[in-house]
Amino acid sequence: MLKEFKEFVMRGNVLDMAVGIIVGVAFGLIVNSLVQDVIMPPIGLILGHMDFTNIFTVLREGSKAAGPYPTLAAAKAAGAITMNWGVFVNTIINFVIVAFAVFLIVKAVNQARRKQEPPPAEPATKECPYCVSVIPVKATRCPHCTSEVKTG
Repeated sequence: MLKEFKEFVMRGNVLDMAVGIIVGVAFGLIVNSLVQDVIMPPIGLILGHMDFTNIFTVLREGSKAAGPYPTLAAAKAAGAITMNWGVFVNTIINFVIVAFAVFLIVKAVNQARRKQEPPPAEPATKECPYCVSVIPVKATRCPHCTSEVKTG
């Protein structure tokens, strides 16, 4: 069983998948930083909030301290139950950016594959329109029924 497991792990597909997951996690961290540190501050400034993650609704005040709470962290520290709208919006923006980036990568890979693939080969045979036998493309007469057929 140990030998089979080693063969499974050493297969190219598993190693490729592991590398893909590691790169994907790193890519996710970069996108998260892009959203949190580059995109959301200007959007938050335009909408009148400096930090988008601090847009939340208090559903029940905390047992440790009463509201209002200036930040989400303060509300959580007080034990308040909150609905975190800003965090949700950040997550949606993260998803859209990651999905768009993955789309662009897949599109580029597909274009590269199309350029590498040879054009489809011309068919070497065709059907006789009279007896439906398979004959060479260049044949002018069907060897089965002796009918004249168009070339090409």
